[in-house]
Amino acid sequence: MANGAQALIQTLVNAGVDTCFTNPGTSEMHFVAALDGTDMRGVLCLFEGVASGAADGYARMADKPAATLLHLGCGLGNALANLHNARKARVPMVNIIGDHATYHTQYDAQLQSDIETVAKNVSTWIKTTPETSRLAADAAEAVAVAKGPPAQIATLILPADVSWNEGAEPAPAQAPVQAPSASDATVQAIAEVIKKSGKKVALLLGNRVLREAGLRAASRIAEKTGATLFCEVFPTRLERGEGLPAVERIAYLAELASVQLSGYDHLVLVDAKAPVSFFAYPGKKSYLVPDGCTVHTLAQLDEDAVASLQALVEAVGASDTAPKLQSAGRPTLPKGKLNAAKACQAIGALLPANAIISDEAQTSGIKLPVSTAGAPRHDVLALTGGAIGQGLPVAVGAAVASPDRPVLALIGDGSAMYTIQALWTIAAEGLNVTTVIFNNRSYGILNIELERVGAERIGPEAKAQLDLSEPAIDFVSMAQGMGVPGRRVARAEDFCAALKDAFETRGPFLIEAIVPSEYEGLKLKALPHMLNALGSVPAPVAKAIKKKIAP
Repeated sequence: MANGAQALIQTLVNAGVDTCFTNPGTSEMHFVAALDGTDMRGVLCLFEGVASGAADGYARMADKPAATLLHLGCGLGNALANLHNARKARVPMVNIIGDHATYHTQYDAQLQSDIETVAKNVSTWIKTTPETSRLAADAAEAVAVAKGPPAQIATLILPADVSWNEGAEPAPAQAPVQAPSASDATVQAIAEVIKKSGKKVALLLGNRVLREAGLRAASRIAEKTGATLFCEVFPTRLERGEGLPAVERIAYLAELASVQLSGYDHLVLVDAKAPVSFFAYPGKKSYLVPDGCTVHTLAQLDEDAVASLQALVEAVGASDTAPKLQSAGRPTLPKGKLNAAKACQAIGALLPANAIISDEAQTSGIKLPVSTAGAPRHDVLALTGGAIGQGLPVAVGAAVASPDRPVLALIGDGSAMYTIQALWTIAAEGLNVTTVIFNNRSYGILNIELERVGAERIGPEAKAQLDLSEPAIDFVSMAQGMGVPGRRVARAEDFCAALKDAFETRGPFLIEAIVPSEYEGLKLKALPHMLNALGSVPAPVAKAIKKKIAP
């Protein structure tokens, strides 16, 4: 018979989990030893938040869970921010959390903690296996729960002696559960709403319906009925570009989102939540659905959203309606002093076919959607939970899951410093990831928020908390120190040349793009006043302002 760790790994592989992002400690050494000679790929990450973010990126592209291997409650705590993002992305994941041996916990050793309480923040299925003979069955259940429906994070806590003891047998995979479609009554009721004449209807698309099949179905409905298509502000995975239906993302800034949604009588949620403001602001609405607008939910989380949308296509009589597809088109290569808009323009001009963009560009990426709209087909993986430090780890996981596709990680300088260790894993694994660090030497998004929240007496001490200019961070040196070649650029021509070289040469590369903040000085001061005025100007003017700020 095998020991617990050996049976655990084989059970995971039996269930289709063949990749584990690891940051192990002493309690996990038997799992580490058991990796040799198996079909499980171990990917070492130098920080637990890289491991959890990589497992998220892997699941988004592979449509199946990876495992993480983390050390005790402290390791799980370090992974928590990107586990939060993964939970909001609604991806499948299996966390293996090592624990002290069952007989050792009574001594309250230095690293002893309540792992289950930490895990409850991000995981609905949590189990501590008390004995080796039960480990394989618990692992098989963890994978089944992670796969869903609905997809979610499962956390298996593995005491060290349960791992090293003999007496385990691998378990087979549990049978998959088929998600049902929305009920006929729900589909017909929503179809009647959409077909009503004189009513303004929007469909808000999310998660599983933002791939080609869902986008084509939604576009057929829109072309047949005149409904408007939106997608959630930070999608888990959005397929876009030439030959696919285009869909407008809801804006991050609540004032702009309200402009987009104003005037609609009905909002149909298709694998998405009703839009809310990211934060509360004095005197402003948190719930962004317009007053008088009725919200309808097409499919529940445990229902098949794509099949439900296809049923809605038939119910509105759009089966023979052609979807509206994005035509090909690229911007020209920019010239002159580099700024964020020119960098986005260059990306749109040079983006290779079938690329994957891990987008955590923050304020520097505002022009990215319009610059890449007609580029060759690509995927965008966004910051689903808002906890920064996701972009580089998600790029790691996406590259592991899709080794034949180029990955482009777009990262703000502040965000990059949360999980910069991901560069080492990119180099160690030889991943085909091009990283662009937008270095505006500030927390640009927080400068905007400082103005928007109505804080008074913003002086030098306050501004210093958002300033990254002194000392200047040298991302090229850090990248080279972790085995990733890099180049710093401050002109558009140099950025284009570096990006072209990176795309044409397989493997890791980092570009540090020195750009000014998108909002600074008078432009930053004017932004809150402009946003506050949107509710009092005519709708066409408000929409024009929105398009100018966030196209």
